[in-house]
Amino acid sequence: MTKQINNRINAEFGALKGKRRPMYVQVSELLLREINAGHWREGERLPVEAELAVELKVAVGTLRKALALLENDGLVERRQGSGTYVKRLAREAVYQLFRLELLTGGGTPHAQTLSVRREHNAAVAVHFNAPPDTLFWRIERKRFLDQSTIAAEEMWVRAEHAETLSAAELDESLYRHYREHFGFWISRVEDRLRVFPATDWAAHILALPAATPLGWIERLSWTGEERLEEYSRTWFNPAICHYVSRMS
Repeated sequence: MTKQINNRINAEFGALKGKRRPMYVQVSELLLREINAGHWREGERLPVEAELAVELKVAVGTLRKALALLENDGLVERRQGSGTYVKRLAREAVYQLFRLELLTGGGTPHAQTLSVRREHNAAVAVHFNAPPDTLFWRIERKRFLDQSTIAAEEMWVRAEHAETLSAAELDESLYRHYREHFGFWISRVEDRLRVFPATDWAAHILALPAATPLGWIERLSWTGEERLEEYSRTWFNPAICHYVSRMS
């Protein structure tokens, strides 16, 4: 995310004194993530405002304020009678929600979805404030940086969002899949880090002995309406990568 947008968002946080950020700020962040993920390329026109507002389930006025934030930072260009075009990418914001980097520096993230299945999990249901018998989709993935396998990742979302779901139909960007197919988008996340023994499943993916102490990330992800929509757990190999969070 650009320094200018970060400064503005920090100012919003101060003004709101802990309240929820304005929806237009959240929408600008979402659009920025989508642009940098390659959903729209430099020089490409975004969908017309009316269509995009419907897709995001926000008012057209809210969308226009979000686009104005991006335009003021030179990331999009609004052409009278033509539409809004991507002007340039804020390259430092690529993978802004992915926090793992190689110890040697950086690395390009990508993921392989291994399996998807419906399950009950009482411990997971607690995070959703849901009954113990709630059904979830459990999504298991292997994470890479460049060609190195660095993490085993499992995500849980409510099964009510899809009658059927398979690994083949999932976009590598799950947040994009949620928005386009489940009807919600992630506005904010909270990560909790600690050391945790590898389960048999995670150890197998990382080619390590079971119960090996690994870095462990527990992530809670909310929509703009403050509804928890995803719970995830990630085991990562600290001999290869580390967790990095940058703020400005």
